Amino acid sequence: MKIDVFNHFTPKTVYERFKSIVPDNPGLRAFGALPALWDLDTRLKLMEDFDDYQQILSLANPPIELLATPDLSPQLAAFANDALAEVCAKHRDLFPAFAASMPLNNPDAAIKEAERAITTLGARGIQIFTNVNGKPLSSQEFLPLFEFMAGQDLPIWIHPMRGPHFSDYATEDHSENEIWFTFGWPYETSACVTRLIFSGLFDKLPNLKIITHHMGGMIPYFADKIGLGFTQIFQGAPDRNPLAERAGLKKPLLDYYHMFYADTALNGSAAATRCGHAFFGTGHSLFACDAPFDSVGGKQLIRTAIDAVNLLDLSSDDQHRIFAANTRKLLRLDGK
Repeated sequence: MKIDVFNHFTPKTVYERFKSIVPDNPGLRAFGALPALWDLDTRLKLMEDFDDYQQILSLANPPIELLATPDLSPQLAAFANDALAEVCAKHRDLFPAFAASMPLNNPDAAIKEAERAITTLGARGIQIFTNVNGKPLSSQEFLPLFEFMAGQDLPIWIHPMRGPHFSDYATEDHSENEIWFTFGWPYETSACVTRLIFSGLFDKLPNLKIITHHMGGMIPYFADKIGLGFTQIFQGAPDRNPLAERAGLKKPLLDYYHMFYADTALNGSAAATRCGHAFFGTGHSLFACDAPFDSVGGKQLIRTAIDAVNLLDLSSDDQHRIFAANTRKLLRLDGK
């Protein structure tokens, strides 16, 4: 069995409501050409091409907080979560669970919706984005949500959020050549989790479980650069990071990065998958493909993600852990 922990489906009713709210959103306009993202029959047809394959569903961009003001976003999140729960209930053999969407521009309401989605709808965690309308997740107003999820012992999916309005250079007002996407999203993930680490979040909540998209972004490739910070070069020592000390971190800096879970949604790159697995290890690596975001409705992403994991030099037991067992345990799909 293969359980895809990070892919996207926005049910048609939700997709149409989102479009009615922000008809000029570039992503929503483009999504019309990708029916596997919003049409259930097309998604079911896609699933037929793969044996013993399941998906944990989560919405695609845009985040709820970009669509509605704080007084209206909770209602919109509830509408989306109800729709995802309905899809899972009708096709439990293919979609055993979903990650609930949050109205993070209303943190108090987000906690209430997370509780409702988990206890009433059967969500096995929540999805949030790397920033909330430009605000970092390390802001204190979001700490109660992290505390709630740690108490639930269920994971948080973190998806990168950056658009063309994030310019590549200070003298410009927009990003060119899709740099915001190709390189901006891995940076977003890396910056987000670094800010969470330096906020002391994981010293406060050592059992908090976070799933990073795209194998942790830049983290595995730059692990040794993380391990020797700029301040450490001039003011520290091989075993002393003054920046981490000033932040009051209780463990070596790299130890915190190893606490994250990382998915294999790397567009099928075997080399990148090996790099990510070498950093996060079998126990914190989760199979995912990011379907249906390819030019053939998701088929290529699924097939190449499976191939990339198969190319890792692993025992059958470790391979099974990445493909399914780790996700089953993390999401408590067996009810434990």
